Formats: sequence, structure tokens, C-alpha cells
Amino acid sequence: MTGLRVLAVDDEQPALEDVAYLLRADPRIGEVLTARDGAAALKLLDRAMAEGRPVDAVFLDIRMRGLDGVVLGRLLAQFTRPPKIVFVTAYEDHAVDAFELKAEDYLLKPVRPERLAEAIRRVCGNRTEPETGSQADTIPVELGGVTRFVASTEVRYVEARGDYARLHTATGSHLVRIPLAALEERWATAGFVRVHRSHLVALRHIDELRIDSGRCVVRIGDTEIPVSRRHTRELRDLLVRRARKAGPR
Repeated sequence: MTGLRVLAVDDEQPALEDVAYLLRADPRIGEVLTARDGAAALKLLDRAMAEGRPVDAVFLDIRMRGLDGVVLGRLLAQFTRPPKIVFVTAYEDHAVDAFELKAEDYLLKPVRPERLAEAIRRVCGNRTEPETGSQADTIPVELGGVTRFVASTEVRYVEARGDYARLHTATGSHLVRIPLAALEERWATAGFVRVHRSHLVALRHIDELRIDSGRCVVRIGDTEIPVSRRHTRELRDLLVRRARKAGPR
């Protein structure tokens, strides 16, 4: 194998040339094909499969004339051997589409070389996500003079309360004298991520991620939790990788 065979798709020629240039500069890429729209991309992909040289990954713009990137991504997902997808877009409000399509990554324009390099690492399968340990961590909580141990797997999200933290489970909440920063470090390998200066969430309990007018929130059950701008991209990336790893349900 001499390197990945990839396809870059964008209806704006300057943007297409920029992405193609960065892809060709990466030693893990063997060949870069380009297309100016979704229909041309499908023809290239069909031809590649007919020649027995399928494309490994598609770096795909979203908002394009004619067949847009989300529709094209859904078509690609139906291939017998679907190429991996990396969305490359100027807009943040399609993260849910990427999540549903199990995209490898979601890059914002203008694309930074280091972010593209990270996306290629994911396409190559060299990046892994921390998994929940086989034995859940527990936190002692006081309930009417009785000490109960709450497992990390029961906790959906955590709120900061000064030097305390409030653990939210499906059945209630518990205030414990542990700073949020300490829980963030302690539960980092248990699937918990910081999304805001006052919130820590369990990835497995997130039901929805929504970006509207630049504001990002996650929904856990009936609760909406704000996601700060500095944490939005990391959270989106983690959710996309988690959905991809989980596979079809």
C-alpha cells in the first residue's frame, strides 16, 4: 500500500485547491482526486470501484449547489464498502448530521494543517477514545444519616457548586464535597468530559447535541446543558468518534 486514496469535494475552486494541496502534502496520502459537486463525486467513486481501486476517504464540503454534502454522505453510507467521511465546512450547525453519519471528523474552514493531520490520523484508525473502565468508580453520599455509594455509571452530569459538586442521576441529585476539577481528572477515563466551567457530562448519556446561532447545548433527558465555545469542537469530535465506533444499532 502506497498511501490513502482520497477524494476532496467542494463547489468553490479556491477552497477545493487548498484542501487538495494540504492533503497531497501529507505522507500518508497516496492519491488525491477532486470534484466540484456531488454528482461528479459519485461518478468518480463509481469509476474507482469499477476499476478495483476504491477511495478510502472523502473530504466533503456540506453546503454545495445541487447535491449537498449531507445528502451525498447518506448515499455513501449505503455503499457496500463505504469510504470514510470527513466533513469540511464553514458552518458549525451540521454537527448533528456528522454525528448521525458517523463521520470521522468535522473540520471548519479555513482548514488548519494540524487539524487536517488529526483527521487523517482518524481515517487511518490510529486514534482511540478512552473507554469506561471495567469497574465503576464510586462516590459516598449522605442520605438522611445513611451513607450510600453512587457509581460513576449512574451519574449523567455534574454541576459545580463552589468546592462542592452536585451529581445528577436518573433518580435524583447528590451534593458531595469534591471540586468539579477533581472529578474531571478522576473520571476522565470513564467517559466524562468538561463542556462548561460549571458542567461535566457523561458522553453515554447525551441524547442530543444542538448548535443554533453559534450557541451549543447538549440534552440529557429533559435537561439542556450549555457548552462553552472553547469546548464545542472537542465535544463534537468525541461524539462523532463515539457514534462511529458504536456502529449501526
